[in-house]
Amino acid sequence: MTTLTETSARDVAVVTVGSGVLSPADVVAVARHGARVVIDASALERVAASRALVEGLADDPEPHYGISTGFGALATTFIAPARRAQLQASLIRSHAAGTGPEVEREVVRALQLLRLQTLATGRTGVRPVVVETYAGILNAGITPIVREYGSLGCSGDLAPLSHVALAAMGEGRVRGADGVEVDAADALAAASLAPLVLREKEGLALINGTDGMLGMLLLGIHDLSMLLDTADAAAAMSIESQLGTDAVFAADLMALRPQAGQAASAANLREFLAGSAIMASHRDPAVCTRVQDAYSLRCSPQVHGAARDTVDHAALIASRELASAVDNPVITLDGRVESNGNFHGAPVAYVLDFLAIAVADVASVSERRTDRALDVARNHGLPPFLADEVGVDSGLMIAQYAAAGIVSELKRLAAPASVDSIPSSAMQEDHVSMGWAAARKLRRAIDGLGRVLAIEVLTAARALDLRAPLTPAPATAAVRDLLRGSGVAGPGPDRFLSPEMERVADLVLTGAVAGAARGARDAASARPAASDLPDPEEIPDPEDATA
Repeated sequence: MTTLTETSARDVAVVTVGSGVLSPADVVAVARHGARVVIDASALERVAASRALVEGLADDPEPHYGISTGFGALATTFIAPARRAQLQASLIRSHAAGTGPEVEREVVRALQLLRLQTLATGRTGVRPVVVETYAGILNAGITPIVREYGSLGCSGDLAPLSHVALAAMGEGRVRGADGVEVDAADALAAASLAPLVLREKEGLALINGTDGMLGMLLLGIHDLSMLLDTADAAAAMSIESQLGTDAVFAADLMALRPQAGQAASAANLREFLAGSAIMASHRDPAVCTRVQDAYSLRCSPQVHGAARDTVDHAALIASRELASAVDNPVITLDGRVESNGNFHGAPVAYVLDFLAIAVADVASVSERRTDRALDVARNHGLPPFLADEVGVDSGLMIAQYAAAGIVSELKRLAAPASVDSIPSSAMQEDHVSMGWAAARKLRRAIDGLGRVLAIEVLTAARALDLRAPLTPAPATAAVRDLLRGSGVAGPGPDRFLSPEMERVADLVLTGAVAGAARGARDAASARPAASDLPDPEEIPDPEDATA
């Protein structure tokens, strides 16, 4: 799996729109890190050429959908030329009907950028000034206020996109680059941008697209790629501290089942565990007589790998959607104006739901590893709940409760939104994708996964400390040391735990944990030869190593 790191996204300072297909890194850079956009000159030429076709059709006495007619169930109603500007403005005002909490700034910026990319293809029939205004709004850091509810994912993300278009018209409310809420007209004026007065076809072109759900999919793929590396690091810490074996992750065993994701996760586990004195301490059968580890330890690469393969599939669908020009009607390469159904969000909605299933399962196996570490009957010599004074201290007992509660919610969030079509627009739009809803719940699920993994990392780091004087592998030690250097203390009497859990969650969700593990792995030498490992007879019995 290709992992897009935070560093690579931050390194993209300027994104050119219209010279080719945007990359996922481009979208993350603009949405999350404020990269500027520029419009390729050839794109503006294409936009002007397609606009000329639309203006020719606007003068045609024959009705053309979206140009000289109403919309949706009113598609057969002819609109006189003098009323068409009002028609376009009315479309945006009426469709900007979102409700609920504000959507996150990065999601709105992703949506703005992706709609801009489609406008720049020259397949939508808007004027060049529309393209330039959308680019100017992004570069000014103006973020239209988009509400949580309103999109059915067909015809695309109508309500969210309408809130963005409304702001471009100088109406509604936005947040400026400083995050302060202001009137859109004031924000445009401060940025020396003139409000758009929409003409034929332009209202439709601004709102017929899957940009919101696609933007959230791309951000989700980015975050999950990092979190799956984190999951491998957390599993390595758990396996190591619970005296599990890494023999089951051998490359030749993985080759017997040639699943790409599984092989990648197993390779991570081998590398993250390389050089561990804890692992070396129980390689001798005389020291450790267990035949097999529990599934949550032994099958970690199978579960994590299946999630990796799911992310890869989602990335394939996302790449196709990134290369699309979604609008209705659309201007074809040979100059026709054709109605179509490409705005339907089913392809994106399905993979959003699929990812939510994978997220729930990765979190589930992580929570099981955490629970094993706290159970004196299964953790092989560690104190109950990793408590300092057993009977007086509760240790990490309730941290596991938190993980279990999140996992239970993730199972609910894994129920697919895309099977729950509901008809709208007087039965004209009688089957919808619910892709926006699928994307919204995936974002919540990804946050939950990060927190479950954080609890496992917190637990496993304490368990590694309790195995002293045995030392962990360089990669797992690096994660443990990251926590200790970030104000998360090691074993000791009970203390206020929530701030430490939040601190570790931040380290996980920002990619710091994955980065520490990968950095130590890359810096470490290859796995030591058998002659370099400690003599098993000189290593303390791990069952007694409870600190």
